[in-house]
Amino acid sequence: MKKALAVLVALVLVAAGTVWVLSAPTRMSAADSALLSEGSPDRGEFVFWAGGCASCHAAKGAEGDDLLKLGGGLRLETPFGVFVAPNISSSASDGIGAWTLTDFADAMTHGTSPDGRNYYPAFPYTSYARMSAEDLGDLFAFMKSLPAVAGKAAAHELGFPFNIRRALGLWKRLFLKPAAVIAAPSGDGEVDPELWQRGRYLVEGPGHCGECHTARNLAGGLILTDWLGGAPAPTGEGRIPNITPGASEFGSWSASDIAYYLESGFTPDYDSVGGEMVHVQENMARLPAQDRDAIAAYLKAIPPVVPAAD
Repeated sequence: MKKALAVLVALVLVAAGTVWVLSAPTRMSAADSALLSEGSPDRGEFVFWAGGCASCHAAKGAEGDDLLKLGGGLRLETPFGVFVAPNISSSASDGIGAWTLTDFADAMTHGTSPDGRNYYPAFPYTSYARMSAEDLGDLFAFMKSLPAVAGKAAAHELGFPFNIRRALGLWKRLFLKPAAVIAAPSGDGEVDPELWQRGRYLVEGPGHCGECHTARNLAGGLILTDWLGGAPAPTGEGRIPNITPGASEFGSWSASDIAYYLESGFTPDYDSVGGEMVHVQENMARLPAQDRDAIAAYLKAIPPVVPAAD
């Protein structure tokens, strides 16, 4: 009996140790860190709008220059609890002003804080993980130029077991996949390869479109086989639309229709953008026209998804 109990205890200890190791926060490799260098704040501004940083971290209803005051505080109510966007202004005490570029890159690509905690994926690092070292350096340079905002945002409101941050290390091992989601289309001459690749980078990376437009499993991981095929709204109210060629309405739009929608906020039927997409469209309107064309080219060439709810 004692021997069996000792074996059981040993197995429990081994299992606990394995989980502890596998759930540890990860950081960039030395090779990836070596690629980082602080870049141009002018280029970083475009990355900032592509990434939608102000949509979550500026004050609700902010306009104009106030969009660059990133004090956080936005509450995102989800089935897992309430997530609150943090202060990511240049404040050294309350924001990210004391971070190094490596700290910033670790957060963006690995979901790991400077003090070694796992970030919740309400912060879309599962998409930002696909960003280039150049864009990370440019974005960091731009964000350092923005106003410092005093005050820390409120803490997340999460119950057990979702308040156990360490467990997110296991979640990231399952769902943090920096590889491209959609393979490049075959060279049939219908798609400009460079334009499409740029569109894939913007949509799958900084634009993080899949975080809302793709359904999730019970663990909160994206179901990549239904990429951009529509999903229940994270707040539980309404549905985020299918934006693949298989969508009943969106699928009939031309590439120029999509690009114009991103620029102007008007659909081919002269309806106007609404809901949370207002912020996204306003961000996309700040990008170069070629980037909007690239996003449109990508969306027209990805595999169609036709879910029953579409």
